[in-house]
Amino acid sequence: MRRRAFIALLGGAAAWPLAARAQQSERVRRIGVLMPLAADDPEAQPRVKAFEQALQKLGWTERSRLSIDYRWAGSDLNRIRSYAADIVGLAPDVILANATPVLSAIRQETRTIPIVFVQVIDPVSRGFVKSLAQPGGNITGFTNFEFPMGGKWVEVLKEVAPRITSIAVVFNPDTAPYGEPFFQQITTSASSLSIEAIEARVRNAVELEKAVAGIAAKSNGSLIVLPDTFTTVHRDSIIALADRHQLPGVYPFRYFATRGGLVSYGVDAEDLFRRSAGYIDRILKGEKPADLPVQAPTKYELVINLKTAKALGLDVPWILQQRADEVIE
Repeated sequence: MRRRAFIALLGGAAAWPLAARAQQSERVRRIGVLMPLAADDPEAQPRVKAFEQALQKLGWTERSRLSIDYRWAGSDLNRIRSYAADIVGLAPDVILANATPVLSAIRQETRTIPIVFVQVIDPVSRGFVKSLAQPGGNITGFTNFEFPMGGKWVEVLKEVAPRITSIAVVFNPDTAPYGEPFFQQITTSASSLSIEAIEARVRNAVELEKAVAGIAAKSNGSLIVLPDTFTTVHRDSIIALADRHQLPGVYPFRYFATRGGLVSYGVDAEDLFRRSAGYIDRILKGEKPADLPVQAPTKYELVINLKTAKALGLDVPWILQQRADEVIE
């Protein structure tokens, strides 16, 4: 009996240090997040909340197990590059990169740390991944738009404001290097409706104001604002200029319409952040970005601001209102 008890005790003594070592070896996992917004931007915290709540649902509830480092760069490319180096220098287990210029900057700093992107357009042509189905390398994530969307923006704008004869396509070529393919799609669709499409490349507030004033000088002018970190950061200025010059416009995200833009048609940004948590979780548990296919949006939102329509003297067709996900009165 004493011998059996001794063996049992020895077994327990041997097992305890192993269990203790296993607990001690469970290190804190680290996520680096680089955002092309200011920390106090009204769109910033909803994205963070969606991301963190999704992580919690996946079991990352203890601060002792997970650390998240945020950097807020706005749309300034020099700041984005500086913070990209900063994030990589922290040696996180995985990085969440929001938008094309952010991903480009982080990719310049590392080819080994896993990266999950959100709101990146055409990642294959940009060289971020080999293909959508098989990304290869250390990068995967979630796209937000494909170029044929440009034609849909023209159709929606024409439906809301049937008298338009010209459209200024607003984007910053430095932060939206994919602007030209969008413009080509918009031009093709606009031409079929006898509408002139005009490229409005803007890099600062002065150029933005000049471009909007230029389209306003034409009869029946209008705007299509491309998805772009620059246009997102300057959305209030763009909406104010459109209001001042009485220009109907279509915008890529809901938050443009809720802040006074006429119509938005695009992805749910918060949903992409929510979904990105799933890939972050899988990578932290050992999967490789190369094996996780790039995913496209699963839903688009059409939002119509009837108050703005009324101010512009537009009568939004009832059938379009019925199609809308949200109507702001």
